[in-house]
Amino acid sequence: MYLEKINLPEDVKKLNIGEMKKLAEEMRKALLFRLSKHGGHFGPNFGMVEATIAMHYVFKSPIDKIVYDVSHQTYPHKMLTGRKDGYLYEEHFDDISGYSNPEESEHDFFTVGHTSTSVSLACGLAKARDLKGESGNIIAVIGDGSLSGGEALEGLDFAGEMNTNLIVVINDNDMSIAENHGGMYKNLKLLRDTDGKAECNIFKSMGLDYVFVKDGNDLEQLIDAFKSVKDSERPIAVHIVTQKGKGYKPAEEHKENWHWCMPFDPETGKSIFDFNGENFDSLTRDYLLKKMAADKSVCAITSATPTVFGFTEDVRKQAGKQFMDVGIAEEHAVALASGIATNGGKPFYGVYSTFIQRTYDQLSQDVCINNSPVTIAVFAASIKGMSDITHLGIFDIPMLSNIPNLVYLAPTTKQEYLAMLDWAMEQKEHPVAIRVPSECIDGKPAPTDYSELNKYEVTQQGKDIAVIALGSFYRLGEQAAAAIEQKIGVKPTLINPRFITGIDEELLENMKADHKVVITLEDGILDGGFGEKISRFYGSSDVKTLNFGLKKEFLDRYNVEDILKENHLTPEQIAEDAAALI
Repeated sequence: MYLEKINLPEDVKKLNIGEMKKLAEEMRKALLFRLSKHGGHFGPNFGMVEATIAMHYVFKSPIDKIVYDVSHQTYPHKMLTGRKDGYLYEEHFDDISGYSNPEESEHDFFTVGHTSTSVSLACGLAKARDLKGESGNIIAVIGDGSLSGGEALEGLDFAGEMNTNLIVVINDNDMSIAENHGGMYKNLKLLRDTDGKAECNIFKSMGLDYVFVKDGNDLEQLIDAFKSVKDSERPIAVHIVTQKGKGYKPAEEHKENWHWCMPFDPETGKSIFDFNGENFDSLTRDYLLKKMAADKSVCAITSATPTVFGFTEDVRKQAGKQFMDVGIAEEHAVALASGIATNGGKPFYGVYSTFIQRTYDQLSQDVCINNSPVTIAVFAASIKGMSDITHLGIFDIPMLSNIPNLVYLAPTTKQEYLAMLDWAMEQKEHPVAIRVPSECIDGKPAPTDYSELNKYEVTQQGKDIAVIALGSFYRLGEQAAAAIEQKIGVKPTLINPRFITGIDEELLENMKADHKVVITLEDGILDGGFGEKISRFYGSSDVKTLNFGLKKEFLDRYNVEDILKENHLTPEQIAEDAAALI
């Protein structure tokens, strides 16, 4: 094997073309081995094997610095920079993350998991190099899908004026996560169709020089192109056309499905997990399709992740013009929703918690100042959501709940979720966000009107101790209440607050008469969160408060049960802490 002998990029330089082609075959086999057992980003990495080999053959990493956008294309890079064991041997899978990581290797410069950042980061590296009078190439690698993000365009705009060495490699596989959307992709297609010769050229218009590689999976073409731009004294774009999922037929034929994968059978391509059963993706999809059919002013918006609310390719076709994919452009999605709502439409925007972070200014300025009645569903907002350091879903409560005018709701069951969703879509008074629960739990019929804001539901009346359990942690609240009763012999009050953005002052005031301790539970970080609002209310009284949630930290590839125990988020620990205050 060639891959087994690659310990550093210098080892790639010793190979001839024939040997590098064999290395590419071995790398794809290693990718298939790891991904079929471990899961991860599939298609982007399969398409970037030859380009990665060629870059390390021509350039000298880490003196020449390669910055990968969103890290979806970094697995081949990791193989060639001392981390091949993480792809060859199952016992080493967890030695490496799914993203670029400076703690793993001197060949990585940033931990990157959100998209459209590589050009800006590379511009910074280039500027620092020039300020220090150093040399070396700076290479930014960015996928065509990531170009739809505003930061990518800002970076390219700045790069065009740098007048120094900066190489931007555009990996164009004619796909984002799903299909590309946006006017610039007409120009990319024109460039592909004309072998890069079209007079209309978005990269040249930004001030960059331009090189086109017709077959970005051909080593000879890639090596020639990279040699031609090495040590360039001008910013230059190298536009390579690759095949997403290359080398694995199911991924070549079904690019969207194979952008990312769970463990699967490599012979059949079928997942080893059973995804049948009801979930919030399918519930949201079915609700929206029915709503769209009945009301043509209803529309659904995604920022390149349509399946977050169940809109697979066939569903998108069914929805037609009532569905919009804005590309990887969360800021535009939120401002677009505000415009639609202001002009009488009923916009729904479905987004992962980790990506709603990118929209703070638009939420505040474009939506909430204008009190636009948009509806936002926030998915994977939980310690049980995605666990990579770049994709955590535990920071949305402090961010969203402190923007004036926004109503942030926390359903506990599918019935509450659907009721809140329909209320949000029909009301005209508030911007509404809904924190989608981490588990699709069946429950009792839910109220259909939430216009009386910040009214909590008392689900169990007790005394001495009250447990206010928010959203996904309501089940934990039930368990904690039972544990408290068993421990001290007194039934506590249990409350489903439903509203994250405000407090039920009347209820909290009345509880002062017969409650000594109020406990809050929230599935997110405590600092600036829900529990602190309750504690602030009781600050001048004799009522003691205990806020249970997560401490403020960046977690990475964690075990959920371990994190819950570390934060005293088990029923037994909650009961013990509560009893100590009585």
